[in-house]
Amino acid sequence: MTIGPIQLVVLGFPDPDFHGAVIAELERLRESGTVNVVDALAVHKDSDGGIEVAHLSNISDEEAVELGSKVGALIGLGIDGEEGMEAGALAGAEEAAEGIDVFSDEDAWDVLSEIPDGSAAALVLLEHRWAIPLRDAIAEAGGFRISDGFISPLDLVAIGLVSAEEAKQLHSFETATPSRT
Repeated sequence: MTIGPIQLVVLGFPDPDFHGAVIAELERLRESGTVNVVDALAVHKDSDGGIEVAHLSNISDEEAVELGSKVGALIGLGIDGEEGMEAGALAGAEEAAEGIDVFSDEDAWDVLSEIPDGSAAALVLLEHRWAIPLRDAIAEAGGFRISDGFISPLDLVAIGLVSAEEAKQLHSFETATPSRT
């Protein structure tokens, strides 16, 4: 089985009531075949930093606990409270124990610490199916990934891809902080 490049996207929301439209869009992406949603979690952090986790799909929390969570295993977080967090961390550690160095402590990304207290987040693990032929062609030519990242909309003005007004609007979307209305 060929798997495409995988990306973890963490999206913030002012409160945990964002599921409807997000789930619908995740379903649309799945149906398109361009991007496969491998897994998705909704995380709510209360004002004291306490964490509540739910699977962000049409399956129940019980099914998610039974099936496991790929996002949870990746970041050491489980669906089923403290026990689930331990199980998620264990799953990730077991994969590393199989002789694969997942990443060092210096390279670790503490996703949960980046979610502001009193807000919510969607953690979406995406497989970029469109990139499989490109990745394979690069590999066949002896190429390899050196780095990757998203470019700020503000930087796109200088090369003429967006107007200054569009860049400001896109930048405000990308850098918004949780606010309650």
